[in-house]
Amino acid sequence: MTGAVAATRPGGGEGCTEPAVRHDPGQRAVFCGLTGIVWLHRKIQDAFFLVVGSRTCAHLIQSAAGVMIFAEPRFATAIIEERDLAGLADMNEELDRVVTRLLERRPDIKLLFLVGSCPSEVIKLDLKRASERLATRFAPGVRVLNYSGSGIETTFTQGEDACLASLVPTLADDPAGAPPSLLVVGALADVVEDQLARLFDQMGLRRFGFLPARRSEAMPAVGPGTRFLLAQPYLGDTARALEARGAVHLPAPFPLGAEGTTLWLKAAADAFAVPSANFEAATVLGRQRAERAIARYRDRLAGRRVMFFPDSQLEVPLARFLAREIGMQPVEVATPYLHRRHLAAELDLLPDGTVLSEAPDVDRQLDRCREARPDLTVCGLGLANPLEAEGLSTKWSIELLFTPLQGYDQAADLVDLFARPLVRRAALKV
Repeated sequence: MTGAVAATRPGGGEGCTEPAVRHDPGQRAVFCGLTGIVWLHRKIQDAFFLVVGSRTCAHLIQSAAGVMIFAEPRFATAIIEERDLAGLADMNEELDRVVTRLLERRPDIKLLFLVGSCPSEVIKLDLKRASERLATRFAPGVRVLNYSGSGIETTFTQGEDACLASLVPTLADDPAGAPPSLLVVGALADVVEDQLARLFDQMGLRRFGFLPARRSEAMPAVGPGTRFLLAQPYLGDTARALEARGAVHLPAPFPLGAEGTTLWLKAAADAFAVPSANFEAATVLGRQRAERAIARYRDRLAGRRVMFFPDSQLEVPLARFLAREIGMQPVEVATPYLHRRHLAAELDLLPDGTVLSEAPDVDRQLDRCREARPDLTVCGLGLANPLEAEGLSTKWSIELLFTPLQGYDQAADLVDLFARPLVRRAALKV
């Protein structure tokens, strides 16, 4: 795709936003929503994430984040001890004590998230009331919010959704009569945010912001004049909260690859009446760079068959990117939750006949995977090693969250993530 933003399905089909979806619900295998802290704590530089949970919660976050012993991260776990479980301590008093000690030790914290987990004693604790009590006590220097990262309630990317949704009610009102503004919603790596900001500037947009911002005092205002683009497909609760504030969602494919990024930016350009010449001038060089970077991998990956297990909710946009820009063949695209409205533009671009599955039973899908034997299987860590032992190449889906992927300049890194397992397996066979 060069110099154009119109998109049609391969073979000239018009596409369909109501595809057939396989439903065989059952046992799932996913990380819990606490994992989102790993990228969120790097994004909001004066925030702190205090997990209320068990030692297992602490080990999960520590392992996923890979924090070295001498580092001072912006997260921790208030661990439930035996005396708490036995009812010998007042949980609220213990939590207040931990928070007080934390804020005394870390005066740089301006935004504190209390993050619930899945132990039964935590579920019984009213973290919303606790956050309101602590917010009153430490105002105005520190804001205290809460959300759930429990694996019972969320898949691992939905932890970010719950976090951002908790922020929305605290955002300032956009002044009445102010010109419309653009809001990009979703935690992006700083380098990606800077690149997108330059593109918006070059397009002539002057009022735009990002949620979350890098610092708590820089969080954007929101109101009826706000038009928002989702940077990730798993932000359903956040989108609903923004719409309740009067903001309007701009439907678009997600900014993965040259085509996805162009169509995503075009949605903003159309909403703000950016002249076609301005849009083309702002995007042409980035689009060409991305297309050249992607083309280097096409011979190696075109025609290869890929299967997605449900994990990150990025599965549908990734399948679209791999099919349309690389020429890979999706065997099955499974996702924990298929948000049809937010994914409508993506679904319309998938190849005809793509098999979609929503929250499938993991054992049944494993049987289908073994029968199909795709060239590449995208799945969670818990499934990757067993499948590798059976001779299948895998890509860890969690790595797709830890790597900057959105935008033109990340297109090469995005496709390289999928090429690497196949290159590794080919080298091992020599």
